Amino acid sequence: MGALRRSWHNVSEVHYHFVTPIKYRKGVFEKPEREQALRAVMRGIEERYEVWFEQVGVDRDHVHWVVSAAPKYAPSALVRMIKSITAREMFRRCPDLREELWGGELWTDGFYVATVGEHGTKKVIMDYVARQGRKALRELRQLKLFDPHP
Repeated sequence: MGALRRSWHNVSEVHYHFVTPIKYRKGVFEKPEREQALRAVMRGIEERYEVWFEQVGVDRDHVHWVVSAAPKYAPSALVRMIKSITAREMFRRCPDLREELWGGELWTDGFYVATVGEHGTKKVIMDYVARQGRKALRELRQLKLFDPHP
């Protein structure tokens, strides 16, 4: 991480933190094979597009993503692409998922996005994302991303 991304026409260092909730907040990632399928789909996205998944935290009903991408992608287009491809491929690889979600939408329409700075808050967010889905840590209180009163 922290590496400059080079292409024919630019050099960039762009990082986003996305959160994509599952439709109806269903706990679909309680089955480990679904998380494995999601990670395989992510590798395919990395191979085809100028998108790199730096850290992914899979919780039972939402996913945190720290993504680096070429600057040609607007954040909304990037998350739309990720949600679209992962949904299509997850339903293909895990057919029982469609029945569980009553109509075949994996993700909610909304999402959270923030840019991630390279020299301070990025480490905090990376640690937070890395801990997603771990039961013992979920029982602890929420990790603070910022201290409003330094």
